[in-house]
Amino acid sequence: MSTDKTSPTASGDFTMDADWLAYHPSPRKPQWQPPTGAVDAHCHVFGPGNQFPYAPTRKYTPCDAAKEQLFALRDHLGFTRNVIVQATCHGADNKALVDALIHSNDQARGVATVKEDITDTELQTLHKAGVRGVRFNFVKRLVDTRPTAALKSLAPRIKALGWHVVLYFEPADLAELSPLIVACPVPVVIDHMARPDVSKAVGGADFSQFINLMSDHQHVWTKVSCPERLTKLSLEDIAKNNYTDVIPFSKTLVDQFPERVLWGTDWPHPNMKSHMPDDGQLVEMIPLIAPEEEQQVQLLVTNPEMLYWGR
Repeated sequence: MSTDKTSPTASGDFTMDADWLAYHPSPRKPQWQPPTGAVDAHCHVFGPGNQFPYAPTRKYTPCDAAKEQLFALRDHLGFTRNVIVQATCHGADNKALVDALIHSNDQARGVATVKEDITDTELQTLHKAGVRGVRFNFVKRLVDTRPTAALKSLAPRIKALGWHVVLYFEPADLAELSPLIVACPVPVVIDHMARPDVSKAVGGADFSQFINLMSDHQHVWTKVSCPERLTKLSLEDIAKNNYTDVIPFSKTLVDQFPERVLWGTDWPHPNMKSHMPDDGQLVEMIPLIAPEEEQQVQLLVTNPEMLYWGR
């Protein structure tokens, strides 16, 4: 199967950064079948740049990765629905995201990026299109200004819509952001397990801090996603054994917080420079982190349904 119907590297005046990798052109068909109604709860659409231009303030120029390629991948992997997350390359211009939602036949929901001055009418328009959350990116290499003020201002406003916030940050930021997370009046979904250092012990102080945050605050969720970003393994080891160094971290969260975990491919894997994962292989990790059928249904169907289709 190929998701690459057109060249993903250039579109109009936009050319992908030279050190970027384009998404896998022919991911394998997973040997494991997701349950009926499964949701890929973290993926993106980029451009195409000649139709949905990238933000002038972007930190990177990605490959084009249009809705058609995303939906083809969804079907190939055996999933039913998507949650499409706005990435920083489009800034707060959500046109590409909204276009994908509108053309999804109600099989996609979205997480937008918005500015503090967005009007209530504009929020309602996003809600009608299928947006159910707002993402705040605290990764310093990807944003010029940390969106602390925007988070404090917007969280109470989106509560009336039944939305949540999504936070992306790195491990060193957890202590600083914890008070914001605790005080947030809506559910908080933390991307990629807060990016733990998987060379350290699961029971070590760093990951325990994150576990304690989730244990103490029932409105905190996380995505057990992106092993390709976290692994310390060689490409040879990944090919032979999958992302075995990440599995204990993901499995711990699925075991301890089965009702507050989500899973996603992160397609088309923005800013990957060392290797590009095979999305079929990523799907085959799911029974390794959620071995019981009940866990798989909760992770891929029940949880995302409640957060994205039940509001």
